[in-house]
Amino acid sequence: MNLPAARPTPPTLDAVLESVLSAYQLRVEITANVRYCGSWHEREPTTRFGQFHLVTEGECWVSGEALPAPEHLVRGDLIVFPCGVRHSLASSPDPRLPPADADAVTSMLCGELEFLMGQHNPVFSALPACFIVRAADSSDAFRQLAAMLIETSEDRRWGRQMVQNKLADSLFTMAVCEYVRSVGEPRGLLAAMTDLRLSRALAAMHERPGEDWTIQALAQLAGMSRTAFAERFAQTVGLPPMQYLANWRATEARRLLKNRRLSVAWIAELLGYRSEAAFRRFFKRVEGVGPGRVRAAPSDAAPR
Repeated sequence: MNLPAARPTPPTLDAVLESVLSAYQLRVEITANVRYCGSWHEREPTTRFGQFHLVTEGECWVSGEALPAPEHLVRGDLIVFPCGVRHSLASSPDPRLPPADADAVTSMLCGELEFLMGQHNPVFSALPACFIVRAADSSDAFRQLAAMLIETSEDRRWGRQMVQNKLADSLFTMAVCEYVRSVGEPRGLLAAMTDLRLSRALAAMHERPGEDWTIQALAQLAGMSRTAFAERFAQTVGLPPMQYLANWRATEARRLLKNRRLSVAWIAELLGYRSEAAFRRFFKRVEGVGPGRVRAAPSDAAPR
């Protein structure tokens, strides 16, 4: 899908998005730097990772089940498939037809992305199956970052891959911000983040997950009645407020448990539980595994 003109969003958007992306430990990696000439067609299968393509030279056409019609991409355009759905890349909208310029060259940086932590990721569930950030319609910051990534891809010096991955990580984060600020009707968490009332309650939950929150307290922050807030939150986010809070506390717990210097009892108290036993029961109920399993797992792959 293409992104229309940007619109203003609440100041809490960046804070909530930053906390979510940080807590779920996003992994973004450049996996290929491809170059095509003349007539070409590549089929990308469904994967368990998200996928993205940044056009670094020339142009291409993208089609697939997530797109109602083939989309034309040019240099600096980024297309993202958050859940790795099947799609095709080609030199023309109809792979059976040759391109207008038989000597045309197209280059792309291709990569994959995934969140390593948590089982209740509200960002991926709120993103569409596919979205495009076009260089011509994006912010100066996005274009500059994309240009840096393109320039780095042409550099053959040592450390290029590491620099590329870090830039790609930042580019995806900025792409999500471009999507949120520009899309006509965001959904899920992203819709709540652009709602002036709901965003205040969301920011509070993210900033202080261990506070003894109640529906009434959150509703007061949103400037709404208890019933109206609960209904609007559930309808927008897809979860009741207290269930969303429980999921967020569990995600924060996963992140904190990876730090072995922090005791389980201290984490339990930080997240608002009066006893370690109560915290362990809560965590097992929400995540399906005990805190010990998470703590014992490798730092880059918490158990699912």
